[in-house]
Amino acid sequence: MIPRSVEAFRDVLRSSGVELALAWLNSGVPHRYSAIYRFEGALLRNEFLFDKQGAAPPEYLLAVPFEVSFCRFALRDGAFRTDNSAVDERLRGHPYRGIVVSYHSVPVMTRYGDVWGTISHFDTEAIRLADEEFELLKAAALELPAFL
Repeated sequence: MIPRSVEAFRDVLRSSGVELALAWLNSGVPHRYSAIYRFEGALLRNEFLFDKQGAAPPEYLLAVPFEVSFCRFALRDGAFRTDNSAVDERLRGHPYRGIVVSYHSVPVMTRYGDVWGTISHFDTEAIRLADEEFELLKAAALELPAFL
């Protein structure tokens, strides 16, 4: 197994592309999904989605209105983590509370410092993400702009 590091992520990204790099990133976490979303006006469009189960992405994950996305919190705060949205008081009244249950995300910026989108690990079940893996997710977001 390739050691978990930003250097290893960068190597996979350079040699195999974004899809396989996202799959590699997901291989170190218990979450079913890892995804990269691109901001497009009032929507977030899914650009890359890795599903451990290999299923076609559910329709509700393909395009998400920005105003009801958890991604907006990642953008606003520079990162967003919840192991269980169903009990997270920050999400009281949110329409995806308890639907996307575990969500860990950071913004992806362009090479010029503009917001491009987000990268995240998420699941429909409550799952904790190790701090080391969240740090790797943040480092991976910094590597992506040259490949998007």
